[in-house]
Amino acid sequence: MTTLDPAPIAPTLDVHLSDVDLRNALEHDVRTGLTADPKRLPPVYFYDDRGSRLFDEITRLPEYYPTRSERWILDTHAKDMAYLSDADTLVELGAGTCEKSRVLLDAMQATGRLARYIPLDVSDTTLWAAATALAEDYPGLVVSAVVGDFHRHLDQLPTGGCRLFAFLGGTIGNLDPAQRKRFLVDLDCVMDAGDRLLIGTDLVKDRGRLVDAYDDAAGVTAEFNRNVLHVLNRELGADFDPSQFEHVAKWNEDDQRIEMWLRAMSDQSVRMVDLDLDISFASGEEMLTEISTKFTPDALEAELEECGFVIDSMWASEGDEFLMTLCHPHC
Repeated sequence: MTTLDPAPIAPTLDVHLSDVDLRNALEHDVRTGLTADPKRLPPVYFYDDRGSRLFDEITRLPEYYPTRSERWILDTHAKDMAYLSDADTLVELGAGTCEKSRVLLDAMQATGRLARYIPLDVSDTTLWAAATALAEDYPGLVVSAVVGDFHRHLDQLPTGGCRLFAFLGGTIGNLDPAQRKRFLVDLDCVMDAGDRLLIGTDLVKDRGRLVDAYDDAAGVTAEFNRNVLHVLNRELGADFDPSQFEHVAKWNEDDQRIEMWLRAMSDQSVRMVDLDLDISFASGEEMLTEISTKFTPDALEAELEECGFVIDSMWASEGDEFLMTLCHPHC
C-alpha cells in the first residue's frame, strides 16, 4: 500500500505536440473540411480562450444537463470506482484544467493507493498550470503531464503501476463510429491486464431535451458555435462575418446523435489568406461543426465489447440522463 509523502513533488511535462504540429493540423483540417461536401470543421477549434469561457458558461445553463449529471455520478460513486479499479495511477485523456480529476484523486487517495497522476491534453500552458496546482494540493503525488493528442500519442503515456484511464465529459460522443473504434482499439493496445477504463457517455432521451441542451434560449451555444469562425479569422487571416451564420442544432435519428451546424444566411465568399484559399457559401448552405452521439447502455456495451473491453460496472445519473462505465481489456 502506498502512503503519500507530505512533501510536494515538482510535476514534469513531456511534450509530444509542438506549436508547429498544431498549426499544421489546423491548416490541414480547415483546408480538407472546407473543401468537403458538406463542409465541416472539427470541434477542437471552438476552444480558444473565448470559446473555453463560453463553454464554461454553457455548463451552467439550465438546459445543459451533461456536466451536472456526470458530476453527480462522480460525487456519488467515485469511491466505488476507486475501489473497483484498485488503481494507484490516474490517467486522464483530454484533461483540460483537471478539475473533475480531483474527485477521482480524492477517492483514490482514500484507498491509500494513489501514487501518480498522468493528464494528457494538447494545451501545454493549461496543462502545466493544472499540473502545478495539483502537485501543490496533493503532496507526495507524482504528476507526469503529457502534451499530446489522444488520437496519436496514447503510446507515449508513462507505463507501470495499476492505471485507471478516465475519458470524461461525453467526449467520446464527439467521435464518429470509425474514430471511436480506432480510439478504443488503440487504447486497448496500450492498456495492461490490470488497467481499467472509466468512460462518460450521454444517453438517448427525449429528443426535445437533447436539442434544447445544444440550442439554449440565451443563445450562448450559438455564440460558442460561431466562435470557430472568429478563430479562423484570427489564426488563418480569414474574413468570415460570423453574424451572417446561423446556429443550427438538430437530432440525427439514424446515427443517434445531435449535430451542430452553421448555416449561411446569404450567398458569400470567404478569403483565407494564410491558405491562399477562397471558399463560397450559398444562402442556406450548412457546415457541420460538431457531433455528439448519444448511447443506450446496451449499445455502448456492444461497442466496447467489439473493441476488446469487458464491463465491470455502470453508474447512471438521476433520471438516467448520463452514464459512467468502468471496464477492462479482455486480455
